Amino acid sequence: MQVETPGDLSRGGKAFGKARLLLDSIKFEHTIFALPFAYLGMALAARGTHGWPGWDKLLWVTLAMVGARTVAMSLNRLIDARIDARNPRTANRALPTRQIRPAEMLALAIGSGALLAFSAYQLNPVCFALLPVAAVFLVGYSYTKRFTWLSHLFLGLTDGIAPIGGWLAVNPTLSAENLLPPLLLGLAVAAWVGGFDILYACQDIEFDRANGLQSIPARFGAPRALQISEMAHGASIGFLAAVGALLALPWPFWIGVGVATWLLMWEHRLVRPDDLTHIDLAFFTINSYLSLSVFAFTLLATILAPVAR
Repeated sequence: MQVETPGDLSRGGKAFGKARLLLDSIKFEHTIFALPFAYLGMALAARGTHGWPGWDKLLWVTLAMVGARTVAMSLNRLIDARIDARNPRTANRALPTRQIRPAEMLALAIGSGALLAFSAYQLNPVCFALLPVAAVFLVGYSYTKRFTWLSHLFLGLTDGIAPIGGWLAVNPTLSAENLLPPLLLGLAVAAWVGGFDILYACQDIEFDRANGLQSIPARFGAPRALQISEMAHGASIGFLAAVGALLALPWPFWIGVGVATWLLMWEHRLVRPDDLTHIDLAFFTINSYLSLSVFAFTLLATILAPVAR
């Protein structure tokens, strides 16, 4: 029998600590923002004529979403490492402070990219064939703030892939009739994510201006940026309502839309041009409530009216 030595235990502890640092660096727990919308796409696609998509679909969609967000965030940390090192708000992150080596973050990106590709392959040929399109957004959004203040929209469109991917995992028919509902869902997520990313970017207005980085707050100032964020969130609710009307979803879905509207109103009451102290509450807590609420009420709606024949 082999006995573990103190050196073995030490190496194991270091490896565990390194893994925790990597996951904390990319805010792995925030995958919860995107997962419910991928599940929402699955549930609505299955509501048609496809029935319960199966536990295998659920597994591979979950792994694909975990892989997609992890590859996007790990590459973002690598691409922005020098910028983060100069920004007082982000200078203490693990990569700028050398708690994590770039090679370790790159390995995480490669591994999660492989997980995404394998999961898409397991889902169906359409999901796998569309993988390069997703990759353009997953990799490209980190560069957009270097040349356009519409970078928030590009980030939103990146997250908007989630419900589209969930839908196509269940119903991979590439027709205009089949693609309109998931595209509307994708736009709802894009406007939602873009709107709260505008709020978050208000923290870095002076830094972005001084370093030639582009954002809506840096371009227009905080008061106007908050107005644009409100309009984006209004559009998000509008797209959700369009999905409900198009698919004739029953009353629980509309309760979910109402809850989302209330949460977004609460978010905008917390953040003011002269007071950004509640950004983290608005960005992390409220948005997790929103995504989970919309999914839960939509799932209930599909249970009440599971098949539209």
